[in-house]
Amino acid sequence: MAMDFVVLLPGQGSQKVGMGKDLYEAFPAAREAFHTVDDAVGASLSTLAFEGPADELTRTLNAQPALLAHSAAVWAVLQGALAPHVRATAGHSLGEFSAYHVAGALELAAAARIVRRRGTLMFEQGVARPGAMVAILGVLTTSIDAICAQASSERGLVVPANYNSEEQVVISGEVAGVERAMELAKEAGAKRCLPLPVSGAFHSPLMAPAVEGLAEAMRAETWHTPRVPVVANVNAAAVQDTDTARTLLEQQLTAPVQWTQVVRTLAERHPEATFLEIGTGAVLTGLVRRIAPSVATANCGTVAEVEKLLTSLASPT
Repeated sequence: MAMDFVVLLPGQGSQKVGMGKDLYEAFPAAREAFHTVDDAVGASLSTLAFEGPADELTRTLNAQPALLAHSAAVWAVLQGALAPHVRATAGHSLGEFSAYHVAGALELAAAARIVRRRGTLMFEQGVARPGAMVAILGVLTTSIDAICAQASSERGLVVPANYNSEEQVVISGEVAGVERAMELAKEAGAKRCLPLPVSGAFHSPLMAPAVEGLAEAMRAETWHTPRVPVVANVNAAAVQDTDTARTLLEQQLTAPVQWTQVVRTLAERHPEATFLEIGTGAVLTGLVRRIAPSVATANCGTVAEVEKLLTSLASPT
């Protein structure tokens, strides 16, 4: 295994009941991470993550800090052995905050408070201006940008929200606009259009009223210079100063996640590194394999995966 790592952090949608429970029981450092997040948000998110109910865990204001907690718990266990080998980090949407924690820019309690506030603001804005998000799968004969522009002019605002891979783009916006864009995408050859279980039109202009609240929450916390570059969702640039970090995280609420470009940037800079997803699931690992099939990938979210990685770090071959 390559001894250079790029650490990737998953975003909302990866949450599932039971996440992180085995780590909590096996490792004191993981237990401490979950307790830190619980204390920071003033709620027992760890109980919700471990036991559910699923519909409560899926709520934006819970899912976001719970996913941060799981990624942070994995990192807490791995950090001593892994940190010297990490060359860069990136996260998908919410995961970008987890990435700044891994990069040393945000202590866990600070990250948890910001992410809880972000989730609450996004949820409230979803109630105030209902919207929808849909994943469009397949290669289209018309660009997703053109489809969204046409649907917006005909029915209601809709924009590309996540450029996840060449064959998967998520759109976001007003319900009527999203429905029209789905029709147009099917006409353009989409294989499937999957509605996402989210409470609002994230990464679209509908989230604009949440930006100032997020900016306030970020200003209220102490930031440190990241130890390694964090490749940003908004422009796929490598960020190493805190002012740029905060500006791009504000923009991220209303701008699309350029995940395809993020992975390409990382693969160009670190072609020999193992791209390691830490936290719940393996969604990003799957996307990396599609976008940059030449790089090595691994994911790490359970006790078995953590122990295997620690073993490999202790005895590099």
